[in-house]
Amino acid sequence: MDSWFKEHIDFPTLGIVSALLLIGIASVYSATYDAEAAVFFHRQIIWAGISFLLMLSIMLTPFRIVQLLSYPLYGASIVVLMTVLAIGKAVAGSKSWFGIGGLGLQPSEIVKVTTILALASYLSQRHVSLRRFQDIVVTFAIVLIPVGLILLQPDMGTAIIYLGILLAIVYWAGASNFLVMALLAPVAAAIASLFGTTAFVAVLVLTIVVLFFIHENRLASATVFSGTVLVGVSVQFIFGKLAHYQQKRILTFLNPEADPLGAGYNVIQSKIAIGSGGLLGKGYLQGSQTQLNFLPAQWTDFIYCVPAEEFGFLGAFLILTLLTLLLLRGVHTASVVKSRYASVVSIGVVGAFMIHTLINIGMATGVMPVIGVPLPFLSYGGSNLLTNMIMAGLLLNMYTNRKEY
Repeated sequence: MDSWFKEHIDFPTLGIVSALLLIGIASVYSATYDAEAAVFFHRQIIWAGISFLLMLSIMLTPFRIVQLLSYPLYGASIVVLMTVLAIGKAVAGSKSWFGIGGLGLQPSEIVKVTTILALASYLSQRHVSLRRFQDIVVTFAIVLIPVGLILLQPDMGTAIIYLGILLAIVYWAGASNFLVMALLAPVAAAIASLFGTTAFVAVLVLTIVVLFFIHENRLASATVFSGTVLVGVSVQFIFGKLAHYQQKRILTFLNPEADPLGAGYNVIQSKIAIGSGGLLGKGYLQGSQTQLNFLPAQWTDFIYCVPAEEFGFLGAFLILTLLTLLLLRGVHTASVVKSRYASVVSIGVVGAFMIHTLINIGMATGVMPVIGVPLPFLSYGGSNLLTNMIMAGLLLNMYTNRKEY
């Protein structure tokens, strides 16, 4: 029995996930230490228990059952997304929630999992190749259908996560460097255009250089370059048509200090909390920024500030190290499994965790816009934690069944 566990259980990944979960619970407890916010901690404890058991159940589920359920689960999840648009509860202006008793469930979180499974199921078919146009179209459609429904809610932050998952999977599944460039260049141009003409031109020059070295045919390269220019110019045009408060939100992202008491307040307080922690921090439950509630709802999008202030650079570094190790374990699993399906599932989970981590910590440190993306395993939220633990369970399942074809 002991030999079976040693052979089939990915103990490093299980240990990393458990450590992150415990740090998350401790951080939420600290962030909600105020009596009025304590209910959030109690809910998180319930979700943590349910999620951990679900992770173990998924880890031990027969591999073929997971594979067979990929398309049915994806189809059902799309129906659920359409349903939430019709009868869902609006929270913070986004109609993306179902109310279940005193708890809320956000389907768009769970659909990340079913989208990864559907992509893996499609891309694992022998006749499918991301070098063929029709296969590229189907691959993109699998992701863009839920993205479109999520944008209707609207929930831009969650929609961006799906695009990060898509990029990770298509790259791993053998897409050409040209296709990856075609995905990245317009996004880079859109962002650069908000920083001014110099940044926009720099991206265009870089695009030309990269396309030159990729050696794709001239027509395809010209199409990508033209599309990149069009996206950048369009973003500048659309920005000029936005309402003043919308422009202010974007400009505040670029320079939070320009509006220290308005849209930039959270980012500034977050940076103060992280910086004030020093090397060793102020001690558990002793953070002035967090305990005095200078940062509203810090247990969600800005949870990273809590351990960073209380345990300093070492605490913040520990969290980043654990998350990085989890990503590396995921890549390792994707590399050693014999099944192409399992490999794509693993890298999809890695992509989801990575884009979540980059955006959330970028938000907390002021280098990314505040778009409501939680930190894996740490941020408060039942739907988010449930989804993270399901994905961790899938990663463990793929490793357990790594010799399956």
